[in-house]
Amino acid sequence: MGYNFRIVREYRPQAIERKWQDRWRAGRAFEVSEDSDRPKFYCLEMFAYPSGHAHVGHVRNYMIGDVVARMKRMRGFNVLHPFGWDAFGLPAENAAIQNGTHPETWTLENIAHMKGQLQRLGISYAWEREIATCLPEYYRWNQWLFLKMLERDLAYRRRSSVNWCPSCNTVLANEQVVDGGCWRCGTPVTVRELEQWFFRITRYAEELLDAGIRLTDWPDKVLTMQRNWIGRSDGARVRFPLEGVADEGGIDVFTTRIDTIYGATFMLLAPEHPLVQRWSGETGAEALAGTLGRFQAQDRTARLTGEVEKEGFDTGRKVINPFTGRAVPVWVANFVLGEYGTGAVMGVPAHDQRDFEFARKYGLPITVVVQPEGQGLSADAMREAWEGAGILVGSGEFSGLASTEAIERMTAAAEARGLGARTVEYRLKDWGISRQRYWGTPIPVVYCDACGMVPVPTDELPVLLPKTAAFSGRGDSPLAQIPAFVDTTCPECGGPARRETDTMDTFVDSSWYFFRFCDPHNDHLPFDPERVAYWGPVDFYSGGVEHAILHLIYSRFICRVFRELGMTVLDEPFTRLLTQGMVLKAGQVMSKSKGNVVDPDDMIQRYGADALRLYVMFVAPPEKEIEWTDAGLEGSYRFLARVWRLVAQLAETVRSADVADPGGVDLNDVERSLRRKTHNTVKRVTNDLDPRVHLNTAVSALMELVNDLYGFCGRNGSLRVGREADSQGSVAAVAQRPATVAVLKEAIEALVLMLSPFAPHMCEELWEELGHTGGVAAAPWPHYQEAVARAEQEVVPVQVNGKIRARLTVDADADDDRLRELALADPQVARHLEGRKVTKIVVAGGQAGRLVSIVAV
Repeated sequence: MGYNFRIVREYRPQAIERKWQDRWRAGRAFEVSEDSDRPKFYCLEMFAYPSGHAHVGHVRNYMIGDVVARMKRMRGFNVLHPFGWDAFGLPAENAAIQNGTHPETWTLENIAHMKGQLQRLGISYAWEREIATCLPEYYRWNQWLFLKMLERDLAYRRRSSVNWCPSCNTVLANEQVVDGGCWRCGTPVTVRELEQWFFRITRYAEELLDAGIRLTDWPDKVLTMQRNWIGRSDGARVRFPLEGVADEGGIDVFTTRIDTIYGATFMLLAPEHPLVQRWSGETGAEALAGTLGRFQAQDRTARLTGEVEKEGFDTGRKVINPFTGRAVPVWVANFVLGEYGTGAVMGVPAHDQRDFEFARKYGLPITVVVQPEGQGLSADAMREAWEGAGILVGSGEFSGLASTEAIERMTAAAEARGLGARTVEYRLKDWGISRQRYWGTPIPVVYCDACGMVPVPTDELPVLLPKTAAFSGRGDSPLAQIPAFVDTTCPECGGPARRETDTMDTFVDSSWYFFRFCDPHNDHLPFDPERVAYWGPVDFYSGGVEHAILHLIYSRFICRVFRELGMTVLDEPFTRLLTQGMVLKAGQVMSKSKGNVVDPDDMIQRYGADALRLYVMFVAPPEKEIEWTDAGLEGSYRFLARVWRLVAQLAETVRSADVADPGGVDLNDVERSLRRKTHNTVKRVTNDLDPRVHLNTAVSALMELVNDLYGFCGRNGSLRVGREADSQGSVAAVAQRPATVAVLKEAIEALVLMLSPFAPHMCEELWEELGHTGGVAAAPWPHYQEAVARAEQEVVPVQVNGKIRARLTVDADADDDRLRELALADPQVARHLEGRKVTKIVVAGGQAGRLVSIVAV
């Protein structure tokens, strides 16, 4: 036997990673175009907000997407994997106020830094498609879309409530209201009515709701959140006339439980209700106005869920219950919101828990009108509301009816008597897109005294966001303070006009960016419909669950708008959705405010990008939270170094293999065992990555294969690898019998290919060491043979009444009848069946193998 001694280089990840990142960039390795000869795969992670330096909590999502994209590329797909920046938004404007830095400067500097971080991680983005929403070549098409929606009555203007700081004399976003006060000066926030722009998403409420059942590759929790947000309710709208004020009509309420209307003993109005606002402006109502302002400044979500302490006051007015004919008082309550329903609810304390608590607090009457079957409720003895169905009592002609029948008959009676009508309500409200901010897309309309509101012609787009020098956080929208922007001419009459000074909600930017990535440099349209027809929809979309409602619903809505514009035939933008878990440190979510962030650059400098990538993918399933530990990262680095030693030391032996296919030669037991492990690992990793996206178990399978390879080399004494060989600076790579080297070559090459989505830089280097050209990123994914992957024997657990009582070692090809026979014959099983009758024997199969389950009585 001849020995070839070879010096093995030390694993130095930083140098390897720089080399391959430069080579990928120079070779445009991840740039793509449409190719009808290959199946497409569109992989996308949610837009990044360029807030400064990214930490590993931010980039976990991008690593998940990169593993999927790289694997799909190796499996022959034409993979589109772009990236860009959700670059408008309030934080940049707040930074300008606090630091004196222009939002554009702050944003572009952050983009440059974060882009460098992502590139150092080796993520396979098609950077030539990069977009930033703050650039005119992007936000021009926001304006184009707005004008198209305005033409179709999908964009409109109406008065709506906003948060107002009377000290700063400015509108505040919800997140700028802290404990009821202005984030900047602490002044109590009030509510003001302003003209605002809206998108008519409610026109699509039913379609968005119904289409959810077809999103079979979305997480159930996300679909549930969307269903709840859309919130379809079938019920009745009923009018309660105001007592003694015939000319004012009455107050409409929507209820899904008209069967409880005889128990309505008061009316509750939202602080934002138009009648309340009008009453608060009357002489002598100053105290009322102050209380309303305090209610309105409370957190809207807490008000809606009832988490705030329930407060209210009597307006002194009364309405007439249209079914009982009795007058009931009108109160204002902080847990009723103007934007939900009609802004008014009938108070039925016996049958609604929030009304019950409110009534008990303020001594309002409670009347039971629905009795649960077999029980007799007494209002005085009730500790909580009865919210279920039952039999009506004290309900006039409807007494004795079951709730379901009563709802139908009472709704019909309301319609017949002109008291109300059957209706469907949605919790979803039209999307308010107006922001009294500078750093956003200017809304492309002008106001002319002669012509009214006039859209800017599309051939005059974009309406450019002007430069502005100072940000004080006080006064009107910054755009309103720039005469050169505000003062313009009317496109219709040529006379003087004023530009709209509101900008668009940043959710507009992210509601269609996935289409722009398909054609990012188009200067004639937002995108070419043919390119979207090729790439769309997004096949794999990943991001934080915090975007499960607004971003995703808005994207689904705007996709339908583009469909109706003839730009796409797609109903849905995203086929599969993955919501990744958060990264924690010391039990808390990473954030700058907590000072517990981990900078990926620091980790790359210490351990390399591949180790960081591998650790974040291995430590937990993608959907689960992970607890960051430096020790875990160090363990991933040690594993990669172990792979490096193994492959680098055996590279020359593998390159010299004389036999191309180990399946064509006689193998001994040791060789056959390694080959089985290789094919079984390829099968496991392939299924774990696609379709399961169980990235952590895929890494576990690769670790098992590495252990088996070290064991195989140990059993073949002339193939020495390990720390002892490293310390000597060389390793003997001996010419083995051809079958041994062929099996080893197959295993080593499969290992490098399967590990490459997780650790692409090191695997590129090793692939080259193994004698391959063209790069591992473009290499084909390894194949497995089912017959080879299957073990010759398997261990099958046997359960008796749910408890494992024995384990059978059987031939892998044993059929189910044979398993049942062997299970009943096993002494341990027989002992647990003594004196019992077997009623069922089930042989179940799954990812983990087969199981025999015996049921006995």
